[in-house]
Amino acid sequence: MTNPILENIQFDAEGFMTDKSQWTKDIAVAIAEQEGIETLTESHWNVIDYCRFAGEQTGKSPTLRTITDSAGVPTKELFALFPKGPAKKVAKISGLGKPEGCV
Repeated sequence: MTNPILENIQFDAEGFMTDKSQWTKDIAVAIAEQEGIETLTESHWNVIDYCRFAGEQTGKSPTLRTITDSAGVPTKELFALFPKGPAKKVAKISGLGKPEGCV
């Protein structure tokens, strides 16, 4: 079942938002739920906020290495917060495009 918050949001074939200017925290929560994350904790938001900031600065989604190096989140913790492909998952939740190097 699709969350009504996401009804008017456009996504590409892989589930990434096509217009990042539409992103809101409510949209992030709805996408996270679809990705199997029921609650976004302060730790989740710290990573999301970093990714949004980095995306604004570079025009690209940060890679896993960039997140772990620059956001100060160890890889193991990142995988615990965003299981099964954390860079890709956090990019979706952050309203950003697919990170370079992700398959």
